[in-house]
Amino acid sequence: VQLQASGGGTVQAGGSLRLSCAVSGRTFSTYIMGWFRQGPGREREFVAAIGPSDSPFYGEPAKGRFTIARDNAKTTVNLQMNNLKVEDTAVYYCAASSTGNNLYQIREYAYWGQGTQVTVSS
Repeated sequence: VQLQASGGGTVQAGGSLRLSCAVSGRTFSTYIMGWFRQGPGREREFVAAIGPSDSPFYGEPAKGRFTIARDNAKTTVNLQMNNLKVEDTAVYYCAASSTGNNLYQIREYAYWGQGTQVTVSS
């Protein structure tokens, strides 16, 4: 399984970005897909995830501002980020899990993309 994240960039506070993760593999529809981020000097943290049944889950930083969605036909998962804040600045990673035991935990995700940089300026 290979994951390719894209869509990062620089945006002013209050703006929006849409991240996309393209996934190779014939069993995409069975994976839990997640987004994590790692800001400067910070640990990697959970942002959002979506299960095979399209149930979304959000971490505190994402609630009310971010939306995760998957397209099983295109084997992609997107993260729409609105009302971005300076503290959202981070490298964003997409990840895939086949276990689903605890989708908030990094260790549950066996497959990771390379990350895409999001910078929010004030």
